[in-house]
Amino acid sequence: MPILFLTVLIDLIGFGMVIPILPFMAPQFGASAFDIAMLIAAYSVCAGLVGGWWGKLSDRLGRKPVIILCLLGTALSYATLAFAKTLLAVYVARIMAGSFAGIYGVASAMVADLSKPEERAKSMGLIGSAFGLGMVGGPFIGGVLAGDEINFLMPSLFAASLSVMAAFLALIKLPESHGREKRQAHQVWRSETGKVSFIHLLKQTHNRWLIIEFLLHSMVVSTVTYLFPLWVGDKLQWGPTQVGIVFGIQGLMMALLQAKLVGVLSRRFGELNVLTAAIALLTLGFSLASVAEQQHWMILSFFLCISGASSCSPVMNSILSKRTPLEYRGRMLGNASALGAWGRVAGPLLAGSLLTLSGFSLAWAAGILIGLVYISWPLHERFSSVSQGAIKPLEYQD
Repeated sequence: MPILFLTVLIDLIGFGMVIPILPFMAPQFGASAFDIAMLIAAYSVCAGLVGGWWGKLSDRLGRKPVIILCLLGTALSYATLAFAKTLLAVYVARIMAGSFAGIYGVASAMVADLSKPEERAKSMGLIGSAFGLGMVGGPFIGGVLAGDEINFLMPSLFAASLSVMAAFLALIKLPESHGREKRQAHQVWRSETGKVSFIHLLKQTHNRWLIIEFLLHSMVVSTVTYLFPLWVGDKLQWGPTQVGIVFGIQGLMMALLQAKLVGVLSRRFGELNVLTAAIALLTLGFSLASVAEQQHWMILSFFLCISGASSCSPVMNSILSKRTPLEYRGRMLGNASALGAWGRVAGPLLAGSLLTLSGFSLAWAAGILIGLVYISWPLHERFSSVSQGAIKPLEYQD
């Protein structure tokens, strides 16, 4: 687990470096605010198309080789971005990055392989904290390397080198959690049960509504990360350095939440209760952003949104892994990651359209509606459990 954490952390520092500079990079090539949303969407469309395939491949070949391949492909995409001279080249770089964006789903499957069910939320939170720490170091380093002159060559090349470093670390140190015996059992399972469609698998595991939560989760997160740099750039005249600092502070808060608090709270209050409270918190953040005019309220709304959202993901991954047979764990978590990628398409496109039509207030208000839909599943599950005598959801033993 520590080696997996470090591998994911190094890669996500590189990923985090690109976030605060991309909204400022694209306009240099003639891109509008909607073009920036399209760039985010291009990455996510590709990730949505291949995410389930990467997870399925990890069930067949093992988690480790798939993680290494994704890291090397990501490094190549950053190198392409570093030398981009046109808007088309930026699109190509983001398409490449999205096509190799399978690491999070496969890493989540590896966490589930390595952890006991009762410790699953804590373990998912540990890996999720790598994302938070990546958001601490990545945007800060990216903003500093970009500088006031907004130079994008150094941040992109540094991100590429980090992905190569993570691939090398995984190659020499990362153990395989889904070894030959488990893969052979998977082949026996497939031969006995026949080919199972993903829709049938969702129905069998009672995960049809749960999987939609990953779509809604990514919609709210991508809406925030898309709107916030444009919002503070327009209202406060901020640049990539200031945005990077705020992302970095929030990333540290995310790391503390996911590494320490989420697991403790889940054991004490139950995963569904933690998920419900976290969604309520992010919805409150959107509500504040829709009316905020002063700098401190704008920053607070961002912290509320991301803090709530970062508490959701480890809990949802934990619940989903428990409700999926081992033989299909990589496939299920990979498809959840892919559906999350489609949320990163829908969120910025919706926010970009509303921003173009009516300004920031309406764009932020759309997040309130998404949050209300998002919270409906855990509320339904909680009330159903009470009305049915606290019946536990279907879970599979490892």
